[in-house]
Amino acid sequence: MRVPYENRFHELEPLLARVEKPTRYIDHEWGALYKPEAEHRCVLIYPDVYEVGLPNQGIAILYRNLNEAPGLSCERGYIPWVDMADEMRAAGIPLLSLEGAAPIASFDVVGFHVPHEMACTNYLEGLDLAGIPLHAADRGEDDPIVICGGPSVYNPEPLAPFFDCMMIGEGEEQIVEFCQRHRELRDSGVSRAEMLRELSKIGGVYVPSLYEVRHDEPCSPHGYTVPRDGEDVRPVVYKRVVKDFGATNPVPQAVVPYMQIVQDRLCVEVLRGCARGCRFCQAGMTYRPVRERSADQVVSAVTGGLAHMGYDEVSLNSLSTTDHSKCAEMLNRLNKRLGDTGISISVPSQRLDSFGVDMAAAVAGEKKGGLTFAPEAGSQRMRDIINKNVTEEDLERATRAAFEAGWRRVKLYFMMGLPGETDEDIVAIAQLADHTLEIAREVVPKEQRGGISVSISVSVFIPKAHTPFQWCPQLDDAEVKRRQQLLFHSVKNRAVRIHCHDAATSLVEAVMSRGGRDIAPLIEGAWRRGQRFDAWTEQFELGRWEEAAAELGMDLRALAQESFELDWRLPWEHVSPGVSRGFLLREYRRSLEGVTTPDCTRESCTGCGVCPTLKADNVLVGERA
Repeated sequence: MRVPYENRFHELEPLLARVEKPTRYIDHEWGALYKPEAEHRCVLIYPDVYEVGLPNQGIAILYRNLNEAPGLSCERGYIPWVDMADEMRAAGIPLLSLEGAAPIASFDVVGFHVPHEMACTNYLEGLDLAGIPLHAADRGEDDPIVICGGPSVYNPEPLAPFFDCMMIGEGEEQIVEFCQRHRELRDSGVSRAEMLRELSKIGGVYVPSLYEVRHDEPCSPHGYTVPRDGEDVRPVVYKRVVKDFGATNPVPQAVVPYMQIVQDRLCVEVLRGCARGCRFCQAGMTYRPVRERSADQVVSAVTGGLAHMGYDEVSLNSLSTTDHSKCAEMLNRLNKRLGDTGISISVPSQRLDSFGVDMAAAVAGEKKGGLTFAPEAGSQRMRDIINKNVTEEDLERATRAAFEAGWRRVKLYFMMGLPGETDEDIVAIAQLADHTLEIAREVVPKEQRGGISVSISVSVFIPKAHTPFQWCPQLDDAEVKRRQQLLFHSVKNRAVRIHCHDAATSLVEAVMSRGGRDIAPLIEGAWRRGQRFDAWTEQFELGRWEEAAAELGMDLRALAQESFELDWRLPWEHVSPGVSRGFLLREYRRSLEGVTTPDCTRESCTGCGVCPTLKADNVLVGERA
């Protein structure tokens, strides 16, 4: 019998005085949507604490769309921090939704967002707290259908045993169609098995139980996935894509929180997709094609959103906002509209050229904080390998223009361990950082030089599915540490601040990103040893992962550092963002030659395959600068 849908906040309330940040667990925020009378209930869970999950635009979009659909409702859920989770287990209180404080297990559909690989143990934490069997195969007729979706489902296999359905691609239309169809099937009384078969017919829905892993052809050690014998399902599940992006709501946010959250501002998605083609970047491959909103829609969304929610900061979000063909017009109009209201506009992704700096100046006005650029590699050779399409001259012009325009703090993002990297490329990162500081001291008046700050942040390359570097190994973590030390010693000016990402965390992320269904027991083993909130430095313990791997006869480093042969079938190729394997192979081979590929929104088609496969096109509202 299904767990009853009922408000159980009275059980949770006595625990609030005993935990950190009790406002994480309080409902009825301004703007929250609640439809307790709905015929069908879905709950969407972000796999982290409230203040991290609430700003997520993906969940905000689905939350609004479901609640606007007749007969459907959607509530939200988050993973309690370790103190509250322990208190709830001790008190026998299950994981509850936020709006109705109802048990998660009482909902028809339970959905988890998949933002990144390091959230993996929190899915099990959430299911366990909810009292839902961890494995899809163990769920019965009265259990909810457990689904997931988000930017990191493009290698679904490590999570496949835990989910009934996995949603590939953009969910605005898909989630409503899914819940409507689920309601019909539920009301018709079909079995759970038949329900899953029917749900698998919806575009972009992958049902792992209808597929199996094989090793009977040349493939990675994790095998490859095909439909089970006798199952009439698609051999490749292509992502759903929203073709009319301009028709979607640019301000899905509705909820104003009681507490400080990580991105406490109004967010407007001004475009979706990126065609610059950086060869390490999964988002650049999986979010294609490029679709822009009109300047009129963006300006209207900003003014309306501010009036509704009362924020004093607006962020114009996308993978590359200053690529928008009407970026200058949008910013000029917003500056005039907002005038001297004190409301600031931020553009989170800056182009490495003078246009990017001009656009940053247009939003900053007199309030110039820090400016961020992402050269990704220190040498021109490496930037050509990764298809960054940025020259030394671009870098110098951009940083010089930034300091001349009044900025005093510049942060540069790089990546370490990229395919083909040598010690000379690491030294080049240091030289570029030193040169940036020299430019600042040359340009900035002497009396203002005390405010100069140049910092670099260096992440570790992680091979990602559906990218040209998906066949490449991750650098050995001991070698990562050696190169990090080389970087520290190569920076001549001690005024340059250096931050390097943790090699151990990157190791586990690489195992998740390139593994198969055989990695699921590793995730479960780490969780059973106490791992949760792996994305939090204070919670991550590599030793638990190593213990879980040893018990299974696995070697984390071997899993992360093995090269895949170009003719092998890979664990994730039964789902696709529409980018063809042939295009990825061609781009990988071009990287070996140091040959770059242009951006198709500025030049001709590069043949990635997305537009004909998904029957969708780039939609620009003007000509790009």
